[in-house]
Amino acid sequence: MIQKNQPKIINAWCMYDWANSVHNLVITTAIFPIYFKSVTENPATNDAVNFLGFSVNNDSLYSYTIAAAQFFLVLINPISTALADNSGRRKFFMKLFCYLGAASCAYFYFFDKDSITSVVFAFAFSIVGWGGSLVYYNSFLPDIATEDRFDAISAKGFIFGYIGSVLLLILNLMMVQKPELFGIPNKVVGTQISFLTVGIWWALFAQIPFYYLPKDERKPLSINIFGSGIKELKRIINKLRNYDLLKKFFLAFFIYDMGVMTVIYVATFFADKELKIPTSGLIITLLLIQLVAIPGAYLASWLSSKFGNTIALRVEVFIWALVPIAAYFTTKPMEFYIIAGVVGLVMGGIQSLSRSTYAKLIPEDSEDNAKYFGIYDILEKLATSIGSLLFGLTSQLTGSMRNSILVLIVLFVCGFLLLMRIPSKKVYH
Repeated sequence: MIQKNQPKIINAWCMYDWANSVHNLVITTAIFPIYFKSVTENPATNDAVNFLGFSVNNDSLYSYTIAAAQFFLVLINPISTALADNSGRRKFFMKLFCYLGAASCAYFYFFDKDSITSVVFAFAFSIVGWGGSLVYYNSFLPDIATEDRFDAISAKGFIFGYIGSVLLLILNLMMVQKPELFGIPNKVVGTQISFLTVGIWWALFAQIPFYYLPKDERKPLSINIFGSGIKELKRIINKLRNYDLLKKFFLAFFIYDMGVMTVIYVATFFADKELKIPTSGLIITLLLIQLVAIPGAYLASWLSSKFGNTIALRVEVFIWALVPIAAYFTTKPMEFYIIAGVVGLVMGGIQSLSRSTYAKLIPEDSEDNAKYFGIYDILEKLATSIGSLLFGLTSQLTGSMRNSILVLIVLFVCGFLLLMRIPSKKVYH
């Protein structure tokens, strides 16, 4: 067992946010969605894509891919987290998912009209790698810090992620907009190379936490490893049922996170298709969001230190509820830019506070941290999967992404009301 609150280990832990957040910004938010749309758009078919014999709108296919990847994570995470804890191979599984995600991003280098199907699968695998590795990354937080520092360290991790991802995005934008500066023939190749840099960046900087985080203490693998894994997961779930506050938090988190993650994943598509905001405007907006998110994460940590986690979360969710309401009536680019600034202010805050609040609520049992955070991750992935599916279905059935926003408003209002049932404390144990 390592000594807690060591700055070197805490900074190394935060570096995994620096490493993997480029997937969130470059792949799922900025360059990849825009490039995906440009490759798949076809006015003759109203942007329909032939995928595995089915005709699907490109924006709906994008949403469905996210939903499918998240649901796949829901299916495999109970097994992988149980395996990781029971076999003492937590870092091994973190590496496995990390390299899967990084390799998938690098594969986007080959993205063109002839490789749409394979790239859609690679996009799904990149999400699986990103989300799968975060389970184990998050589970190290109680191992390296004491509870009174969870909020600040969780926020610090997200801040590292924002800074790192913005730096790479700026480099990637230069490759796309000024390819001649790098000896690149054109913007398309510049875009493809930017995807390659994401994979390299992710795998390269991940070596820092892989080196400093606690080493695996490997145990013999059981013959019935999958059966014992399910059995262990059931044991943890039964154990958590005795924690009333945790059950209330699970429900509230599940509802409001459906709205949060859906906004993060589909905002670029909405701005492009509904508001016709040019690519340059979208990129500037995304950079603004990342920069505003840095003081936003600090603000959330400060609110928690003054009023407790739950009140801080209520403030964040209340602001989030205003976002889709404003977006529904938005018709001008400037209005969208203002909304984007608000999203940046609360984006990192609600994610870091949700992670640290859960870390405070789980039983103080370090041997089962991967399993506990596996359950947290199941809820997060289910929320993202169902939220993206609802958004995509509503868009597909009504023919407008604007109508899908109404679903998000309901989710945030319900999440806020459910948080009202949880008392706000600075420390729960």
